Amino acid sequence: MQIEGTLAEEIRSRAGKEPYDTTFQWLLVDKARRSPGKTAFRWKRYGIWHRYSWGDYFERVAWAALGLRALGLNPDDKAAFMTFNRPAWIIYEVGVQTAGGVSIGIYRDSLSDEVAYILERSDSKFALVEGQEQLDRVLASGVDLDKIIVDEAKGLHQYREMLGRKIITFGDLLTLGRKVMKSNPGMLKRMLADTGPDRICGLFTTSGTTGLPKLAMLTYRSMLAMAYQLYMLDPIEPDWEYVSFLPTAWIGEQMMSISLHMLAGFRVNFPEAPHTMWHDFREIAPHFLFSPPRIWERLAKDIMARIEDSDPLKKAAYQVAMWIGERAARSRLVKGRSKPTLPWRILHYLAYWLAFRHILDKNGLKRVMRAYTGGAMIAEDYVFYYHALGVNLKQIYGQTEIAGIAVVHPDDDVRPDTVGKPLPLTEIKIADDGEILLRSPALMAGYYKNEEATRKTIVDGWLKTGDVGEVTSDGHLKIKDRAKEIITLSDGTVIAPQIVQNKLKFSPYIGEAAIIGSGRPYLVALLNIDFEIVSRWAERRKVAFTSYSDLSQKPEVLELLKREVSRANMRMPEKMRVKRFVSLFKEFHPDDEEMTRTRKLRRMVIESRYAGLIDAIYRGEKEYELTVVMKLEDGRRVPVTKTVKIIDAS
Repeated sequence: MQIEGTLAEEIRSRAGKEPYDTTFQWLLVDKARRSPGKTAFRWKRYGIWHRYSWGDYFERVAWAALGLRALGLNPDDKAAFMTFNRPAWIIYEVGVQTAGGVSIGIYRDSLSDEVAYILERSDSKFALVEGQEQLDRVLASGVDLDKIIVDEAKGLHQYREMLGRKIITFGDLLTLGRKVMKSNPGMLKRMLADTGPDRICGLFTTSGTTGLPKLAMLTYRSMLAMAYQLYMLDPIEPDWEYVSFLPTAWIGEQMMSISLHMLAGFRVNFPEAPHTMWHDFREIAPHFLFSPPRIWERLAKDIMARIEDSDPLKKAAYQVAMWIGERAARSRLVKGRSKPTLPWRILHYLAYWLAFRHILDKNGLKRVMRAYTGGAMIAEDYVFYYHALGVNLKQIYGQTEIAGIAVVHPDDDVRPDTVGKPLPLTEIKIADDGEILLRSPALMAGYYKNEEATRKTIVDGWLKTGDVGEVTSDGHLKIKDRAKEIITLSDGTVIAPQIVQNKLKFSPYIGEAAIIGSGRPYLVALLNIDFEIVSRWAERRKVAFTSYSDLSQKPEVLELLKREVSRANMRMPEKMRVKRFVSLFKEFHPDDEEMTRTRKLRRMVIESRYAGLIDAIYRGEKEYELTVVMKLEDGRRVPVTKTVKIIDAS
């Protein structure tokens, strides 16, 4: 598709003084004009990587926008999407915005009642779904949409009466857009002229750890201001590779695959399917990546488990290399410690080439120049671990309300006990009660249809984060925890439970931990085992089991957990130590409302649901008959009862 030179020039003239005073569409037009044949993204399909150039990208966005307008999507109308990472998502979302609409993402594993809440709350008229599973959930929500667009057409014969009228395929949408372009060639230019930096481009769900998620309204300027600040601090080369695998509805994926991608022009790669994701990730070997702590924890635990399964010689070599790597990492990352001397730098270099490089290659991390973690605090142990391996893991801090990122570690100043320094155009101050306040050009316009929450959250241009923290003398931000999550023991001791949870979760055998203790004399823990790793551990020791529920209650596993909790306790002050714990026979799960869709614990829900068990732990009982109501995918709720052992950690 040829783009008139005057169109690109006209769009450039519309941009403001700042590099982020523009829109996704204007940046896309400019890139398609300057480098039409350069690869924008790739998608693995049937085992083959298919390439899409910037010209292809713009062409398909134009068709999607024109098709959506022809179907009745008017300016400021809301359009949802519920899909895995694939070209249809990104083309549809930017197409909605080009048509003047506002996009809203729904997590692809959301149940029908959650889908209904987002669709109704956002006033959505259109929705893109990945396939039949997501289509069924949208239909089951009961929300009357104008059109549902399906990317994967398999199984649509079951919906014959709605095909064409209510349901169309993504291919049909693009075909319609091509026809409109031929019959009305000036419509696209008029739509592009109607977009501007201050227009709302999307509604983004907040995490919802303390209640139902709110919808943050972000403009093109706020989205690109965040990307521009990150790019100023951490420049990205145009030939770098990035793998898109995080939930498409999450602000973390939006800021990388759309905002930063439009600005920096690197290559985005979409895996073939969720079950091939890590194989495709290793095949691409990206130059940078961003993921929440649970992904980094998962990778580290897999490495530890494979080392545990290896022969004695390899295990010994790894342990020696890791001892060297950790010593070098601690010298480099801990403030006040002397930097590694030349002999230690040489030893770390040898450890990398003889041991770590092979491990990184197997996990797709060999080419990583920068690795970001955010969305929740990560244990300091993991930061040391990855830097020992040679991965430049850096924490970031931000919120949906400020387009995702506000604070990040500079490459030469990574500190495991902080989340970094503010981005170049971002300001931080600490309120009298310890709450972190942020100000940035990336700040949201407000919450959709919730003026009261907006007034409480944005005061005099400052975002009230709800997090408690402090700024160090050298400008680093330290996060303690969410203000509502802080635990105060009966003797007045104040504890951030996230710190204790992270210490416990550094064990490869502990998948999740909920720390309880508010108003109590000491801390206790509700634990989930890491089923994949503990099952391998059990198999090696010939411990028979049938399921997660069965394995989690085995005496051998309880003894293993007791040893791991004791190890974590030894590295914490007395008041932060876990005195008693329980291994739950079910995992914390978003479907049961115990976690958000981004896998953050909902502490109030957990404390309410397990109140009887918690009381039994503090009464000193040795076991408890626990009944938990679990929600199935079809919406049914099923009670499950099982006796759990209560273990003393001392």
